[in-house]
Amino acid sequence: MASINGGIIGKVNATSETTTSATTTSFTSSGTLTTQSGTTELEYLVIAGGGGGGSRFGGGGGAGGFLTNLGGTKTSVSGGTDYAVTVGAGGAGGVATGSDGTGGAGFGTKGSNSVLAAGSITSTGGGSGGAGDSESMSGVTGGSGGGGAGRFATTGGAAVSGQGSAGGNGSGQSMGGDVFRGAGGGGAGANGSNSTANDNTANGAGGAGLANTITGSSVVYAGGGGGAGGASNQSTNSAGGSGGGGAGMCTGTGAGANGSANTGGGGGAGMYNGSNIVGKSGGSGVVVVKEAGVATTVASGMWNLQAVYNNRVADTWA
Repeated sequence: MASINGGIIGKVNATSETTTSATTTSFTSSGTLTTQSGTTELEYLVIAGGGGGGSRFGGGGGAGGFLTNLGGTKTSVSGGTDYAVTVGAGGAGGVATGSDGTGGAGFGTKGSNSVLAAGSITSTGGGSGGAGDSESMSGVTGGSGGGGAGRFATTGGAAVSGQGSAGGNGSGQSMGGDVFRGAGGGGAGANGSNSTANDNTANGAGGAGLANTITGSSVVYAGGGGGAGGASNQSTNSAGGSGGGGAGMCTGTGAGANGSANTGGGGGAGMYNGSNIVGKSGGSGVVVVKEAGVATTVASGMWNLQAVYNNRVADTWA
């Protein structure tokens, strides 16, 4: 017996459901996010590039800004739409020959911002580490602040509110002769360590980063870079913060480390070893986007005339 369907006698147009799988997209370089057709909101992690470490008793680079809404209020978007993604580069380490008043040393450079156009999310690049021979050689403000240089009392760079932590302060305390150590850059989870006259890895260490599980695994991002000293009267490097922060130089020209790629870690600082040694670069940032699975239901309703005709010709209209 024929059934009634929206006023037309014929076959019922049955309910159907289409399911879109959950997806997580990681951007290690700039690109375009194309949302799935049914996506209306998303979660994100946006990490900026880390700052470069300063040279000559330099301060460690600050970590790139850390922004996430994972587990919180989701960002509204439109399905099937393109959104630009910018992944910030890490800042360069401070040069060995810089401006007057720094003993020929140079600041690092700030990391670059990372941007997710969906929701207009901008994470600020990490601040660079201070450098050289002046009380004004303090760390630079950034997502997390750079550490202050070590030969004079300096202050760490401030952090952008909600994105990171401040850099440590340089103490100006001699470790024996013309040997000093810079302070650590700030990390997403902790301030950079102040420098002291003690020879250990905690002296001028970079601030710790923060863990995030948006990829399905717990990964630590945005650690600060370690400060640097000189080659004499020291045997340990200032540690980089967990989450990709590079260690500062203290034991030789080959020591120290860049911030790890795609973590936003700050670069380790460059030391004084009879001459100034270039600081290390910050690590590049990363952008991760998570779209939830969506079930789309098409309700029963009236058949269009083409469908009616096709069913009649096929003798399936009953």
